[in-house]
Amino acid sequence: MANFSKSNVPQFSVDVYQNEYLPEGGREVNAIVTVTSTGGGTIGSAVTAPHLYSPGQSPSAAVAIMVDCSGSMDYPPTKMRNARDATAAAIDTLRDGVHFAVIGGTHVAKEVYPGGGNLAVADATTRDQAKQALRRLSAGGGTAIGTWLRLADRLLSSDDVAIRHGILLTDGRNEHESPEDLKAALDACAGRFTCDARGVGTDWEVKEVTGIASALLGSADIVADPAGLAADFTRMMETAMGKEVADVALRLWTPVGTTIKFVKQVAPTVEELTDRRTEAGPRAGDYPTGSWGDESRDYHVCVEVPAANLGQEMLAARVSLVVPQPDGSAGNLGAQGLVRAVWTDDMVASTSINPQVAHYTGQAELAQAIQQGLDLRKAGDMDGATAKLGRAVQLANDSGNADTAKLLAKVVDVVDATTGTVRLKTKVAEADEMTLETRSTKTVRVKK
Repeated sequence: MANFSKSNVPQFSVDVYQNEYLPEGGREVNAIVTVTSTGGGTIGSAVTAPHLYSPGQSPSAAVAIMVDCSGSMDYPPTKMRNARDATAAAIDTLRDGVHFAVIGGTHVAKEVYPGGGNLAVADATTRDQAKQALRRLSAGGGTAIGTWLRLADRLLSSDDVAIRHGILLTDGRNEHESPEDLKAALDACAGRFTCDARGVGTDWEVKEVTGIASALLGSADIVADPAGLAADFTRMMETAMGKEVADVALRLWTPVGTTIKFVKQVAPTVEELTDRRTEAGPRAGDYPTGSWGDESRDYHVCVEVPAANLGQEMLAARVSLVVPQPDGSAGNLGAQGLVRAVWTDDMVASTSINPQVAHYTGQAELAQAIQQGLDLRKAGDMDGATAKLGRAVQLANDSGNADTAKLLAKVVDVVDATTGTVRLKTKVAEADEMTLETRSTKTVRVKK
């Protein structure tokens, strides 16, 4: 397994936060693993994955922008105009040399630019041509998002690039293909490119849009007012342009007798990774994390260890970071963290919860409470919804998650945040409810 230490490659580090002390008979070990990538460059000067580096080589990335052109994009007509303007703004944000395509999405997917099953290479001329092509976009037809994703996958894989990224905009529900068709498309595209998804207006399905972003390791958000699209698309493209290493996996090695209970990303958003494991040799498994720029993310790892006697200690898990190589092997990014277990009869040591673990356990519960509360509200169970959303208010207050607290206050009247006493509002703007649901998994980090 190769290690990388070239100067222009981002440097990865792994820090582990845990209370390693277990009481007699204790078997569950929890740790927060902070992964940080620094020094690879700044936005606009991204570099390629390690196996594609060569001195002075230009960055190697491809982006497909999928724009909803279904009939509903004409209501109101400003929506289509805003979508065209936003796509133009995103194209302006592409750095020179990035390969790109624009796809118009209805019940079928059409190549808007450059066409012919190819990608264009960004420069002043192709950006201008792409923006001219956008003027021909008009609304009409249905919505089959799986076809858009499959076309994006075909186009993005047509060139040998290190980083492949999609941006998807929809304003409606995926009514012209079955949920099974969309799931099959997501399964086919997973691991082949990352994708940010945006819902514009309030006629789309939150679980569809967040499901697309989750499956393809991207971000999801609502742009309730189409006038905000250009700023949002510019930010998304800037972030995409800052990605420097693709297909990074969190590799977990555990000793004999140890089982992994779960692995989840807990910052900047909650993302369940447990079921996405791929085996990587004896007692090791890889969990996908997508593409990285200069950034830091937190993961919660929970393992069950065999019972041991007081005074014994063991390595419960070893965490490292790997990227795929052309020959099918994995390249090690040179950072590692150790999760330990030590059995003690010191009650204070063995019963104290690590602050990081406690904080993120609360953030994961907060996301779940919001989802359950909104589902119960839609189902007409107002008592159940009040209890769950009250608990969410309490958790947001306890953890200092001010953004989520603000969103909750648009759906419930907060009587007492510390006890989670709330009343459901009788009238809630659809955009406010959808914003809360879409952003429910966004977390705040532990105050250091």
